[in-house]
Amino acid sequence: MKKEGTIVVVDDNRSMLTAVEILLNGIFGKVVTLSSPNRLLSTLREVGADVLLLDMNFSSGINSGNEGLYWLSEVKKADPQIEVVLFTAYADIDLAVKAMQRGAADFVVKPWNNAKLVATLQAALALRKSRSEAKQLGDIKRSFSPESSENGMFWGTSPAMQRLRAIVEKVADTDANILITGENGTGKEMLAREIHRLSARKDELIVTVDLGAIPETLFESELFGHVKGAFTDARTDRAGKFEAASNGTLFLDEIGNLPYHQQAKLLTAIQSRSIVRVGSNTAIPVDIRLISATNRDLNRMVAAGEFREDLLYRINTIHIEIPPLSQRTEDIVPLARIFLKRYAAKYGKTCDGFDDGALEKMLGHDWPGNIRELQHTIEKAAIMADGDLITADELLISRREGNAAEQTVATTTLEEMERSMIAGALQRHGGNLSAVAAQLGVTRQTLYNKIKKYNL
Repeated sequence: MKKEGTIVVVDDNRSMLTAVEILLNGIFGKVVTLSSPNRLLSTLREVGADVLLLDMNFSSGINSGNEGLYWLSEVKKADPQIEVVLFTAYADIDLAVKAMQRGAADFVVKPWNNAKLVATLQAALALRKSRSEAKQLGDIKRSFSPESSENGMFWGTSPAMQRLRAIVEKVADTDANILITGENGTGKEMLAREIHRLSARKDELIVTVDLGAIPETLFESELFGHVKGAFTDARTDRAGKFEAASNGTLFLDEIGNLPYHQQAKLLTAIQSRSIVRVGSNTAIPVDIRLISATNRDLNRMVAAGEFREDLLYRINTIHIEIPPLSQRTEDIVPLARIFLKRYAAKYGKTCDGFDDGALEKMLGHDWPGNIRELQHTIEKAAIMADGDLITADELLISRREGNAAEQTVATTTLEEMERSMIAGALQRHGGNLSAVAAQLGVTRQTLYNKIKKYNL
């Protein structure tokens, strides 16, 4: 039997401590004994105890159990997760009930039966692990907050998107693995969330993992979790993204960026629908709906030996390709209006449309950055806008000039736009900071900090 967990035993009877220590050394990974509760709280912190076996009476001639109840309360204040089993020489059922109400895991009567004592303490350790993992998994799940309704899928009216929508509505309610491909900025994650929203798993989480952003050394820990002591910084057991997504949807973004040697580990988890945490040998079943996405040509990568063919077959039961914005020009202006409404509200502007010059400029641009580029362009225009309509001059679209070998791109960052906006407001109000702050909707201190930042 593998020894695991740390237990602290507190009793003023030293011979009893010795007997319990000998018994438990074959069960727990670490056994710490104390003959007095005076250093109990500091000891629990130092050793990272999982279970506490606590005597209920320490003072000679006193057998009320109040001392044990007091220390039970103090321990639970310091560490609500620790499991406490109480030791007493008096089989007092009322005291047992009172102790359980205050958070004790169980109650053992002296003289004890070895098998029963071990079973009680092992059950307490299992309860500790279960509660700890549930809390940790709950923390992970809460970190994946639902997207706001304003970020929902925009289907538009283009024939390409209507065909895509028909496919999505057919496959969303199944558990088929889906591979979404498309250029950067086309909305692959948004589509994944829409598929999840239309699925039978919609009331569970969709957990997103950017495989291109995970360091190679943390890949297994992030996806599959780890157990305490698996590596230097593994101070507690930790669930991975597969467990967090169980019963829901796991979205693996940028799957084409996954190094070849790690693809086999991912394939094993997908095939077996189970994971093994780093440092453990125990398989944990997971129930996920898998959606993957990439902007790379995985078939070409397979031919070049850069992507496993068997993994590709596993992830693309259904393949959906999102068309670039240049192939759905009917959707450019409706999307722009959605973004303008959002950013006009955010920046306190009155603009609610585009003049003819701005519309012509938007429709004449090829939008190589797709929806993401359009969104950023409209945000900058909303910041710069002075009137009710966005003008062509306020629509600062990146310009591409020259041939392919000598192509240059003129861009304006949000910081440059902010500096220009503040400088213009300062000039209009003759340096009156209160008036400028009121116009921009910021505090005087924030405005002052921005002026210092931009050397205005």
